Amino acid sequence: MANIDQLKQLREETSAPIKDCAKALDEANGDIPKAKEILRKLGKILAEKKTEREVKEGIIDSYLHSNKKVGVILEIRCESDFVTKSEDFQNLSHEICLHITAANPLFVSEQDIPKEIQEKEKAMYTEQMANSGKNKKIMDQIIEGKWIKYKQETCLLEQNWVKDDTKKIKDLLTESIAKLGENIVIRGFKRLSIR
Repeated sequence: MANIDQLKQLREETSAPIKDCAKALDEANGDIPKAKEILRKLGKILAEKKTEREVKEGIIDSYLHSNKKVGVILEIRCESDFVTKSEDFQNLSHEICLHITAANPLFVSEQDIPKEIQEKEKAMYTEQMANSGKNKKIMDQIIEGKWIKYKQETCLLEQNWVKDDTKKIKDLLTESIAKLGENIVIRGFKRLSIR
């Protein structure tokens, strides 16, 4: 059984429900870092279950850089008006706006990349590899690696978060879904800049 101080500390650090904190601490034999990892895995499982739910509420958020030369407008959705007004949801939205300002993604996800761009990129990679002298299997692996890198550079959800490069933006969303108990979806964004 976890002691009260450990339970309080884990609850404060993760915002997970007390019942889940107690279960994670028991499973981790009182080891807080291990309990956090258990909660993280539990949160991902719960978040995956919520991603199928419809998102009818949300906000349009914006950010204008202090130099007034870069700005972002973001549409982010959730299930209830209650969550849209929560500080956690507002902070998530703001962090994503800041990220878009800094990282300049072109698309929300891979599904948003037009087919013609996908075909053009893959054709370019194939052409680059044509005279490499490598066998087809290795060439295919290199081409796939280049495609993955392209997605990581251009798709918001695949990008490493600028404030913590150990997390992708999709991980940030998953954590928020688990914490807030609702599905959250980024519907779109527009980044404007004066060069």
